[in-house]
Amino acid sequence: MKKLSLYLTIVLTLLLTACTSVENSEGDASKNDSAQEGKDVQKIIVGTGTQFPNICFLDDKGNLTGYDVELVRAIDEKLPEYEFEFKTMEFSNLLLSLETKKIDFVAHQMEVNSEREKKFLFNKEPYNVFPLKVTVNAKNDEIQSIDDLKGKSVSVSATSNSAVFLEKYNKEHDLGVNIVYSSGSADVNNQIATGRIDAIITTPFAVKYYNENNEAQQKVVGDALLNSKVYFLLNKDSVALQERIDEAIKELKADGVVSELSEKWLGDDYSVDF
Repeated sequence: MKKLSLYLTIVLTLLLTACTSVENSEGDASKNDSAQEGKDVQKIIVGTGTQFPNICFLDDKGNLTGYDVELVRAIDEKLPEYEFEFKTMEFSNLLLSLETKKIDFVAHQMEVNSEREKKFLFNKEPYNVFPLKVTVNAKNDEIQSIDDLKGKSVSVSATSNSAVFLEKYNKEHDLGVNIVYSSGSADVNNQIATGRIDAIITTPFAVKYYNENNEAQQKVVGDALLNSKVYFLLNKDSVALQERIDEAIKELKADGVVSELSEKWLGDDYSVDF
């Protein structure tokens, strides 16, 4: 009887030890998996702005949103190996921040131009088309096209494609436009309303937003000056990230997500060529 009792005690001890070892092993494995998972996820800093209506702006609750912002969030969900984090700043600081690697890519309706191509890497799959038009006060019937801007004051954001286009057009056509580099959309709207500037170069969806939300009383005139495809802008050595972003955009287009976001934020499907 004593032998049987001793035997059972030994067996029970061995079983308890084995269970404890398995639990510890599983716990360690779980910790290792978590640590490995955390190690595999790479944080990506996305540079964007807060003053581009319907693209990247702060809503009435102070939340960052808009077409580019929500598209980046949708891309983030498609790429488990990355964790995207937004960093907001003035548009004029985005390229310098990318060049100095304070951010990993720019989401701010970036169009291709030669100056940017020299320094940076664009992804290959465009995510929408960006129409630029001359915009004036709704009561202004004098200006009907870009050629009517001769001798007028026109506001653009520094380093933007609007600025690059107008600087080139002004020089090549001897238009004599007085180019004013803006410090913010609110100031520009006020300047158009008061007649301190005559026009801006912007998009129909930005005008629609300002008219609906700020009673800007603006209108677009003439043909589109540019109908450029829009991309994300990365550093030259970010080829792997570029490829994964392109894959995600293609999937989101196929899923109809890009069209839905465009229609929601921009008022039409600008994800395709017009």
